[in-house]
Amino acid sequence: MNNGYIGRILRVDLGTGKITKEPLNEKNAHDFVGARGLGTKYFCDECDPKCDPLGPGNNLIFMTGPLTGTFATSSGRYNVVCKSPLTGTIEASNSGGHFAPELKYAGYDGIIFQGVSDKPVYLYINDDQVELRDASAMWGKDVFETTEALYAECGENFRIATISKGGEEGTLYATVMNDKHRAAGRGGTGAVMGSKKLKAIAVKGTGSVKVANPDKFFDVCAAARAQLAAHPVTGAGLGQLGTMILVNIVNSVGGLPVNNGRDGAVFPQADSISGETLAAKHLIRNKGCFGCSIGCGRIVDIASGAFKSRGEGPEYEASWSFGSDCGVEDLGAVCKANFLCNQYGIDPITMGATIACAMELFEMGCIKEEEVGFPLRFGDAEAMVKATEITCLREGFGNVLALGSYRMAEKYGHSELSMSVKKQEMPAYDGRAIQGIGLNYATSNRGGCHVRGYMISPEVLGIPLAMDPLVTEGKAALLKVFQDLTALCDSSGICLFTTFGQGLPEIAAMLREACGWDEESDEDILLKGERIWNLEKKFNIVAGVEKDTLPPRLLREELKTGPAKGKVSQLETMLKEYYAVRGWDSEGIPTKEKDAELGL
Repeated sequence: MNNGYIGRILRVDLGTGKITKEPLNEKNAHDFVGARGLGTKYFCDECDPKCDPLGPGNNLIFMTGPLTGTFATSSGRYNVVCKSPLTGTIEASNSGGHFAPELKYAGYDGIIFQGVSDKPVYLYINDDQVELRDASAMWGKDVFETTEALYAECGENFRIATISKGGEEGTLYATVMNDKHRAAGRGGTGAVMGSKKLKAIAVKGTGSVKVANPDKFFDVCAAARAQLAAHPVTGAGLGQLGTMILVNIVNSVGGLPVNNGRDGAVFPQADSISGETLAAKHLIRNKGCFGCSIGCGRIVDIASGAFKSRGEGPEYEASWSFGSDCGVEDLGAVCKANFLCNQYGIDPITMGATIACAMELFEMGCIKEEEVGFPLRFGDAEAMVKATEITCLREGFGNVLALGSYRMAEKYGHSELSMSVKKQEMPAYDGRAIQGIGLNYATSNRGGCHVRGYMISPEVLGIPLAMDPLVTEGKAALLKVFQDLTALCDSSGICLFTTFGQGLPEIAAMLREACGWDEESDEDILLKGERIWNLEKKFNIVAGVEKDTLPPRLLREELKTGPAKGKVSQLETMLKEYYAVRGWDSEGIPTKEKDAELGL
């Protein structure tokens, strides 16, 4: 094919070992784009929304986008789609690196895994040669060990996606890791992969991706790259300080949750866990994914002290979850905990937030020291790292932490202390101080998530327009646009961070020239994002996912300090407007008219 797609899908039945190569469904590719959208469409067509997330009826889909592996900006992305064992929602977890372009160069837009293997296996892909191979010797190995073992067995020019102990043993927020340090990080995709006894995928390809209008495609991509280079966030900010540039910024608006959100959203020691401090003391260099001109990744060395270690990251979210959310100001400890999550395939957002919840329960007397094996108090860096380690290794109290904060807090009779939405932990922005991000958390189709509609951009960074974070007016309408555009971006195969410096016109232009959608306007192309969002919502309704809301703390407990002192989330006010602008009924159910408009 000459339109950004390869035109071929791999289907792997792990129960029978049968592997088939089937034509891409071109109509669905047109309507749902790729990656997140197309993977979700395949999943919804083939799987019961009420299936057991860790059972054989839950397919696991690796899907690229039409821009993946092309000259488009930061085009190394793919999505892992399944039903989440953490939330019960449809999950599409996004990752970068170099794995996804390699899959397309091998000749496949995606892989659909179904069924369960009776022994550990990995999928070997070398262009047209595709086979399941025994992975028994790798079962139990961590991400780095498995990757090195597959390099030795297959060749160092293969790209590897794998799980570790968390995925193998059903940690509900285990990740799929590729290129050692890149993660399809949220929702427990690694646990689904482990339930299928699928240890890894090793892929090498020698092909290429062809586009419909090569000359025009090159021109629009070159213009988009220049635009990103000139923008202060994508040109210098993220490259110099990574996403941890946000620590001091978000703290300054009173939006950095402290001690499981109990003690407000201003952390006096924020600078100690900031991107500025990381760059000054520990940063070796930055790093980018395939085709990246931003380079937000960090290679970090903690050269001395109790947490001496070296690795990649952390991102802003991990700096918060292991830092202020646990009351920890030791950057070495934050980095060490993050490195452990990379090594063992664990989501650091849920991991740190679950520890923070456990710390609050411990200080209340609900969790006893004899259960944990050590005191688990806010501000104790050593305890935070130890709690991360025992969870990664599934030892002792780590088996309780592996449940995530909601199920853990429920076990101790205080589910309200889980700072989660639909059982997935909210990230590093307090919805009382930043009203629009609270609405996004509540309405996100995969539970607590910031990257499905990043309202921090207008509310804190002033991009593409500045909005007061404390007001509610206009937030619902803008959030809908952000959510639809994000669905389009995720499905195209490019990085969401590019949207700091480019918007719908640039993304639509790249898709138009790559895919040959010559007659489609920007609005026609954005409608695909809305279609994807509504399909996810409809899946969740049938699956029985709980309603759109926030933890009681955000709705009832006023912030005690900072610029947002005295504020709670005004969710109900925004939610009514949100449902209206989405064309849904007052209960948040898409109407027949909206279904007809979107072809659903």
